[in-house]
Parts: sequence; structure tokens; C-alpha cells
Amino acid sequence: MFKTAFKALLPLLERGALTADRAFSGYVQPRRARGKLLLQPYVGWGTPGRVELRGRVLLPRTVAPARRTDPRLRNAQNVLRRLFSREVGGVTVSGVLNGQRAAAVSDSDGYFTLEFTPPSPLPGGWHQVPLQLDGREVQASARVQVVADARFGVISDLDDTVIQSDVTSVPRMLSTVLTGNARTRLPFPGVGALYRALTRDGEARNPIFYVSSSPWNFFDLLWQFLDYRRIPLGPLFLRNWGMDLLGGHGGYKHGVIEQIFQRFPDLKFVLVGDSGEKDPEIYAEVVHRHPGRVLAVYIRDVTEAHRDEGVLKLREEVRKAGVDLVLAADSLNAASHAMAMGLITPGEYRSVLTSVARSYET
Repeated sequence: MFKTAFKALLPLLERGALTADRAFSGYVQPRRARGKLLLQPYVGWGTPGRVELRGRVLLPRTVAPARRTDPRLRNAQNVLRRLFSREVGGVTVSGVLNGQRAAAVSDSDGYFTLEFTPPSPLPGGWHQVPLQLDGREVQASARVQVVADARFGVISDLDDTVIQSDVTSVPRMLSTVLTGNARTRLPFPGVGALYRALTRDGEARNPIFYVSSSPWNFFDLLWQFLDYRRIPLGPLFLRNWGMDLLGGHGGYKHGVIEQIFQRFPDLKFVLVGDSGEKDPEIYAEVVHRHPGRVLAVYIRDVTEAHRDEGVLKLREEVRKAGVDLVLAADSLNAASHAMAMGLITPGEYRSVLTSVARSYET
């Protein structure tokens, strides 16, 4: 009964919160825009003929670079500074890619999206986009991933798939997320070696996309974590902090994956997630929606036996569609399957094996 009543009230709560937010923004945004501003670009992505770059305009915050020796209290303070960001709307942001200029105005949450359609096709790989707030000296540089000539792509969750977050236990998750930083948070054994093998860094790179329910406020923390742990970098798709987080995890993730599949209609994908939330169900539906587009599904086992039973049932359904779903406790089983499919080489498999073995030794 409570759940039914809450679902009925949710639209009213959302409309009330939206009205209050607009009223507050209408008052405070013009005043914020007159002060010192911070330009926070995210990671652009696209094809040789179309690129999208998102970012945010904020008031500056003081977050010192992460160190392994930072006390837990300082980490918690930095997390709170990220969460309670102060957004600035109504500001024009411009950028230049391959000689083409694009501009957009930040919305009430500070977000802006630049869209580029270069007159000549861009080469695959990473590109730099200089950004500027019009009429100000504030500048930044954004990275853009252009996908061309890839064998396949990788779509991966982050929490409890790449980074240990303990999402199945709320107290442990809060302790991990609130008191850790980019240097102290831990990856799962072998995940860096596995992802480097799948993306083939240094060759015709296979793109990787990270889709997470974490808020955009944590973008810099997650990006620094990936870079520090030598895990291949790629566009991050996160969620807006606030009422948007009340929406279903599955619906949000479905939408992002559909967007990626539509942008690259000729590209096949490997899907990587964990058993802690709804990744197996989401990926199973993606397999059925897009026959022949999914090469394999790798699910990290982070839950108890009763959840595993449900995932194994999904595995049988997915197998009927011609796709293997691998449920494994570490990266090694996924690497073994990937090697058998020819997605990675025997040498790359041995690198994953060595990485996993070393992690258990320390």
C-alpha cells in the first residue's frame, strides 16, 4: 500500500520540486553569473561526422588533489563539496573542434551541450576541444573520443563492476563512497588489464563507454580514479543530482545504451556489469532488442546465492539469442571467455592472469 501511495505522489513531488527549483534558480542564477565561474567539461564522444560534448558551469569549489594519505574526514568534506555544487545558468559556452565553432547556453542546472558536425570527417581517436565562457577569460580544454574503424565497443558499469563500492550493503557503501578518494578507492582484481586488452590501447582502439548511476558531481573523482589505476579512459554517462535520481536505474541505463547503439549502428558491443543491481536484466533486454549486436555479457558476481539463481536463469534466456552471459567473481573468467571468442589474445589473457594473481598476493 505504501509503495502504491508513494508512486501516486511521486509526480506531484517532482512537479513541486521542479517549481521550487525554478523559482530559486530565477532568483539566484543572475547573481551567481556575476561572480567568478568554473568551466567543468566532461568527455565528448561521437562519429567522424558528429560529435557531442557536455559540460557544466559552476561556482568554484576548493577540492585539493587526492593523495593516498588523505584522512577520511578530508575525503568526506571533499565529497560534500562535490555534492553541494552551485550551478550557474544562462551563460554562453563555446568550443572549437577541427576549425568548427559551436556554442550553447547553460541551463538552470549549469549543464550545456555542444554539438559539432565537422565539414570533413574526423579521424578516430582522441581530440582536444578548447572551451571558453563568452565575454570572460575562463577557459578549459575537453577531450573528445571519435569512434572509427573499431572492431567492437565496450559498455561498462562502474560501481561494483570496475570500482569496489559495496552497493549491496548501504552502510558499507556510504562508508566507502563518503570517506574514500581517487587514490584510495580500489578497482577489482584484473579489471585494468582486462579492459586494456579489450580496448587494445596503442592500436586501432576499441572504444569504451562507462554508464553509471553516480551523479555528475563525482565526474572528476571517477575520471581521476580511472586514470590513476591505468584503466582505459572513455566517455562517462552519469546522472543529474537531485530529483532525477528518484527515477528508475533501469530506465536511465536503457536510455543511454540505446543512444550509444543508435549512434554506432554498425558496431557490436561487449556489455560488462555486476549482479548487485539490475545490470543482468538490462543487458538481457538489450540482447533481445538488438539481435546480433552483442558479442558477450560479463557480470561480476557480488551478491548472494539467491540472486545468482536469477542471473543464471537470465543466462539461459540470453543463450537462446546466441549470446553468452558469463557470471564470474573476478576478471579472469571473463578474460578466458574473451580469449576463446578472439576478442583478446593469449598474451593479453596472461596479462589479466598475472594482474589477478598479484592482487591476491598483496
